[in-house]
Parts: sequence; C-alpha cells; structure tokens
Amino acid sequence: MESAVHRIGILTSGGDAPGMNAVIRSVVRTALHSGMECVGVRRGYHGLINGDFLPLGFESVSDISRRGGTMLYSARSKEFMEPEGQEKAISTCKLLGLDALVGIGGDGTFRGLLCLAQAGISVVGIPGTIDNDIACSTYTIGYDTACNTALESIDRLRDTMKSHERCSVVEVMGHHAGHLAVAVGVACGATVVLVPEHQTDFEAEVAEPIRRARLAGRTHFMIIVAEGVPNGAYGVAHRIREELALETRVTILGHVQRGGSPTSRDRMMATYMGYEAVRLLAQGKSCRVVAAKGDDIVDYDIAQALEMTKGLDPRGMEVLRALTGGRQDPIS
Repeated sequence: MESAVHRIGILTSGGDAPGMNAVIRSVVRTALHSGMECVGVRRGYHGLINGDFLPLGFESVSDISRRGGTMLYSARSKEFMEPEGQEKAISTCKLLGLDALVGIGGDGTFRGLLCLAQAGISVVGIPGTIDNDIACSTYTIGYDTACNTALESIDRLRDTMKSHERCSVVEVMGHHAGHLAVAVGVACGATVVLVPEHQTDFEAEVAEPIRRARLAGRTHFMIIVAEGVPNGAYGVAHRIREELALETRVTILGHVQRGGSPTSRDRMMATYMGYEAVRLLAQGKSCRVVAAKGDDIVDYDIAQALEMTKGLDPRGMEVLRALTGGRQDPIS
C-alpha cells in the first residue's frame, strides 16, 4: 500500500532532552525505509516560521543517537502563538511540500501541532522532556538520563557531606512536577524529598525525619527539593539551619541534568517512538501523540492527550514515606 505521506518535517521544541537525537535518527531512517523524504526544521516553530531547514538523509543522522541535546536546535517561539505566526508556519510547510510534521517536545509543542493539524497538516507528537510530566505518557524521553545524571552528582555530594557531617539540600529540575525528585530521592536514599504537588508540613515531614536519622546515628542528611517547591532549596535550607541548628549547604543541579549522552533506556524509547510516529503517518493518521503506557507504545489524539492529568507515582511516594520516617500512612 502506498504511503499517505511523501515528505516529513521534523522539529524539536521547548527544553532539550537527552534522546531527542535518537528520535530524529529513528524518524529519518524509518521514513527513508518507507520511501519518504525528511526535512529537518531548525529551532522549532521559530524555524518553521522563518524557513530554517536542512534536508536529512541516511548519513546525516549517523552516530547522533549517543549525543545529548538536539542537532536541530530548539527554541520557544512567541511569534508562533499568534495567528499571524501560525500562518507563516503553514506557508513554509506548503512551500517545502511537507505532507506531515513530527514534533518532539512537551505540552507546548503538542499545542503547536494541534494548531497545524486544524489547518489540515498531518502531525504526530513525541514526548521529550526530562520532567516526565506529559500526562498521556508514563515515560518521556530524557527522563532516565536526567535521573542518572542527578544521582551521580548527589552520590558525589554525599561523600563530602559525610566527611563534614553536614546537611545537603539539593534542588533538582522538574518545572512544576515532582516526578524527577521522587525517582532521585528513592534511588539515592534521601532523608527527605519535597515536591510541589504536596504542601509540606515542615515539622512532620522535614524536621522529624532528620531527628530520627540523627537518633539512629546518622550525622549527614540528604534533602531533595523539586524546583517548583515554594521558597525553593534556599528557603528549605534556611529553615533547617534556624530550627535544627544544622550546618547546611545548598546545591542547585540546574541544566546539567538536561545534557549528556542518553542512557540505553532513553535511546531505545526514542527509537521505538520515532518508528511509531512514521508508521502512523504512513497509515494516513494525524493529530496523534505517541506515548508509553507501561511497556507498550500507544497513541492518543492530541486534544485528548492535552486534557489528561498525571499524578506522582503512588508507589514511589509510599516507599519514601516508609523509608524516611515521615508521615505514617498504613501499608495496605
């Protein structure tokens, strides 16, 4: 059966994430295998408006899966949020003869794709963000690499905190979601993990776990704070110093979590999702988001996906409460 698409545009938008290059490689190689052409759009929707593109062939995506960042660069375009900017982007698609567009990014990227779909362009979105906060997908590309990067840094910090018997307050990324903080907290054996989804009772959920750890003989403490928590890591550290008289140091891991060579999990998920995106387009499907549902690769209508909500992993939260000595919830 002849493919419904002959030329695909690919762009990355919003924050970069390790594994985006692996998606690009997968989309290009799968499309070429299916007899389609690929055009890379640089700098996201900004590039689509301004015609910033390059042809992508078999060799142009060789050896990029192991690299962090995105070879197509990324940007946030205020101009694309306006109808005039969207019209320019649609004109670029027509000029280049793009039958379809694959966008890699987060909710903002998907909203942009929805606008293009409503204008008659076939689109598929792929979730790429270290925050793992895309509601329709249990896993987003870049999340595993960011967790491992943060964990490596925290393990190093723990060595020096133990040597000086200090309390370390580490802020990890996540925007307004605590998925990364919970995963890192479980993996590193944190004393306390604070996330923006839950209002913190300082006495019960910070002070008491630290006291319990000290009574058990521990002289150093690791506090993980998601960046969306009110007052941030510095506010938490100040209160710990004032109320517990502990020598405290703050570390903001920041954008180091977004860089680096992607892990095997991110490379594999990126490859599978890129393949699925091309398969959907070849079948004539549009306005879809490729997503993970456990171990399965599925797809949703973009509008439906944007309406979904996603909470923190309840198992991770239960484990943290049990192991840190925080709020005592019964284990069912």
